[in-house]
Amino acid sequence: MSNQETVVSALERRIDLSVPLAEIEKDVEARLKKLARTAKLPGFRPGKVPLRMVAQNYGPQARSEAVGAAVERVLGEQVRALELRVAGYPSIEPKEASSAEVLEFTAVVEVYPEIVIADISAQEVERPQLEVTDAEVDKTLEVLLKQRTSYEVVERAAQADDKVVVDFTGRKDGVEFDGGKAADFPFVIGGGQMLKDFEDAAVGLAAGETKTFDMTFPADYHAANLAGQAVQFDITVKSVSAPKLPAVDAEFAQSLGIADGDVEKMRAEIKANLEREVKRRIKAQLKERAMNVLLDAHPIEVPKALVQQEAEQLADNARKDFEARGMKTKDLPIETGWFTEQAVRRVKLGLIMSELVKAKELHAKPEQIRAVIEDFAASYEDPSEVLNWYYSQPQRLAQAEALVIEDNVVEWVVGNTKTTDKTASFEELMGNAA
Repeated sequence: MSNQETVVSALERRIDLSVPLAEIEKDVEARLKKLARTAKLPGFRPGKVPLRMVAQNYGPQARSEAVGAAVERVLGEQVRALELRVAGYPSIEPKEASSAEVLEFTAVVEVYPEIVIADISAQEVERPQLEVTDAEVDKTLEVLLKQRTSYEVVERAAQADDKVVVDFTGRKDGVEFDGGKAADFPFVIGGGQMLKDFEDAAVGLAAGETKTFDMTFPADYHAANLAGQAVQFDITVKSVSAPKLPAVDAEFAQSLGIADGDVEKMRAEIKANLEREVKRRIKAQLKERAMNVLLDAHPIEVPKALVQQEAEQLADNARKDFEARGMKTKDLPIETGWFTEQAVRRVKLGLIMSELVKAKELHAKPEQIRAVIEDFAASYEDPSEVLNWYYSQPQRLAQAEALVIEDNVVEWVVGNTKTTDKTASFEELMGNAA
C-alpha cells in the first residue's frame, strides 16, 4: 500500500491512497456471513438462506460498506501519520488506473490553519465610558412621553408634529398611478411615515383646504416605476390634531409599573434600567473592538468547509427566526450565500479565540460561570429556580461558559493593548444618533 501527500494550497491537501482488493473481498465475505445469520428471503427460515443467495441480494450493499470502511480506515491512518488536523469532510476521488489487485483513490482534505498568537501591544482600543445622570433620565422620559402622545382636534392650520388626516391623488404625466391614491389617510407631520416633501405640503393647510403640488420621488425609491420620477399630487386635509403629552404625575408613573405612583421612584427605576443598558452596550462595543483587534493581528485563511457549515447554520437560524415571527419561509427563500461574509468572520474568530484560550489559559473557571448564571437569575422572581435549571443539564452550562470565555478574551485584549477610556454620547451609545 503506497501513500503520497500533495500540498495544493495553505489549507488543502491531496492524499493518494490505495487498499488491496483482497482485504476488501475478505471484509465483504465477513459482512455477508454476518447478514446470513438474520437474512429473510421468501421460502427460507431466518438464518437458513444459502450464502450464494445472500450474496445475490445483499452483495452490492456489503461491497459498498466494505469499500467505505476501508477508505475511512486508510485515510484515518494516513491523517494521523501526517499529523493533519482535518476540517470538515474529505472529498474522495477514485482513480481510473486502479489495478486488479488494489483500489486506488485520492482524498482531498482541508486542514486547520496554523495560528501563532501575535503581539498586539501596539494596537489601540477605545473603551466607551458614560455616567448616567439626570440629563439622560430626562431624555429617556421625553421618549417615553412621546410614545404615549395623544392628539386633540384643533381648528387651525397644520404645523410640525401635528397629526393630519388627508385624501390624496397622485398623477404622473396627468395619469393616476398605482398606490398614489388614498382616502382618510393619517400621518404625523415630521414623523417620517411619508416622504418629507409630501409631509411639508400639508403644513399651513386647515381642515377642508386643498392643495396641488409637484414632487419628485427619490432615485432609490422602492417602487422602481416611480424612482426619480416627477409627479403631481392633489391633497385635501380632512382634520388637524395637535399632540398632547401626558403629565409626569402619579398616573404616568403607574403606567410604567410603579404601583404607588411615586414619581421619584419612577425616575430611580428609569435610571437603574439605563445603567444596566449602558453597561450592556459598552460591553458589546468593547467586545466588537477587541474582536477586530484579533482579526487584524491574525490574517488567516479559513477552511471552506467550516465556512459553509457556519453559513448553513446562520441561514437555518434565520429561517427559525422568521417562522417564530409567523412568517412562512417556503414563500421567502433564504440563500446560504447571504451569510458567507458573516460566516467567514465567525469562523476566523472561533479559530483565533480557541488558540488564544489554549495558549493564554483563558478557560472559564467554575466560579466565573456561576457568577454569570447568578447575574442572569437576578432578574427573576425566584433566582434559585434559574440556577437549578442551568445546573441540571451540562449543555445549558455551555452557554454560560462560552460567555465567560468571551469575557476572558476581551479582558486579555484590553490588558495587552493601548486601551484608552473615551466618554461616549448618550445618543451614540444608545443608537439614537441617526
